[in-house]
Amino acid sequence: MPSSEPSPPLALLCIDVQPVFLKSLPQGGTALLRRCQFAVAAATGLGVPVVFTEQVPQKLGPTAPELIACAPAGSLQAGKSTFSAFGDDAIREALETLAPEHLLICGLETSVCVYQTALDALASSYQVTLLSDAVGCRRPEDATPCLQALIRAGAHVLPSETVFYALLHTTSHPFFKSYTQLVKSHA
Repeated sequence: MPSSEPSPPLALLCIDVQPVFLKSLPQGGTALLRRCQFAVAAATGLGVPVVFTEQVPQKLGPTAPELIACAPAGSLQAGKSTFSAFGDDAIREALETLAPEHLLICGLETSVCVYQTALDALASSYQVTLLSDAVGCRRPEDATPCLQALIRAGAHVLPSETVFYALLHTTSHPFFKSYTQLVKSHA
């Protein structure tokens, strides 16, 4: 995501950050939840819309409430039974309504829903950046080949702070001071 060009319209897609899945991650998903909270709070502060997907929420539960608390009121929480968020008509239509050119993606699982969603987003002509510190996998060794395949397919894979600093462009941005506080509080 080059910083020398104006930012295209963005959306943050937060995939399946549900407590039942977080518990299956190393250290109970605490680190991933914290990085996703950072991404959602930073996106919110920059006015980037946030969309949450939930894998079969009627059986597996909703998005972690502490993550929803970081998002703007009224952010979409959409259940899905498909692995790719683009396999769900309501999610796909919600993204079309928001009309981003570029999707920032965080959540889990890197080797399943994140991977398939990113591939489908690229196939749908979205630019895609995966927030490397805000995606997770039950088996961390599965993440690397998936992220490498997504890079070969045209996705960017960058740390959250790198992406959000690039969106700020300058220390004179009105959100800069608040952003640096987010960086410190989510270190």
